[in-house]
Order: sequence, then structure tokens, then C-alpha cells
Amino acid sequence: MRKVQTSSSWVVYQVSTHGKLLGVNVVCGAEEWAEMERARPGQHTLVQGGIATEREAEVVARGTSGDAFRSRSARKP
Repeated sequence: MRKVQTSSSWVVYQVSTHGKLLGVNVVCGAEEWAEMERARPGQHTLVQGGIATEREAEVVARGTSGDAFRSRSARKP
């Protein structure tokens, strides 16, 4: 079962390991981000902070992945 987290604001960050970015965006609460930064400053890269809802943060983290498919004939040259 998924743990439900309530947070006043959300952040999106990129995961890194051994100093290299993995290109994976992750969503967490601002409080959790602050704890991670206190424990290991600069290990991960903040993409965007101060996001109002988890849903909005998920959209930021996802980027264009999951957007509706547009056929080639619908695209303008």
C-alpha cells in the first residue's frame, strides 16, 4: 500500500550517485528534501521547489513523458 504523504509544498530533484546524474527526476515533500540536504548536502540536484501540489510536482518531474501522442500528419512542418 502506498504511503500517503501530506506536505505544504513539493520539490522535484534529480538523483545522482557517485557524483553522476542518473537523469531520473523524483518528487518529495519540501521537508523530506530539507532533511536529505542536511544529511548529504549537494548530493542531488534540485530541479524545482515550492510546488503547491503533488500532482503538479509529478507533471514537472515527468516532463513531456506521458503527453498525448500526436501523429506526424497532425504536426506542422
